[in-house]
Amino acid sequence: MHSEPDWVADETRQPETPAVELQSTVVRYSDGADRCTVYPPDCPETARLTTWLSADRAVFVDRDAMR
Repeated sequence: MHSEPDWVADETRQPETPAVELQSTVVRYSDGADRCTVYPPDCPETARLTTWLSADRAVFVDRDAMR
């Protein structure tokens, strides 16, 4: 008799991940690309650029538009 190996993922089950609240700040530059940083609301300003995601604003898309 053949059975599925233990490592086969159940694609019908959604992973259990806690909800994370994030916010973003866009810094606009007159001589370059605008930058967006995504971080949790309680993150100190000094940690935003070294700990959290910062990228050109143009690479961020609306999540609902991509589903």
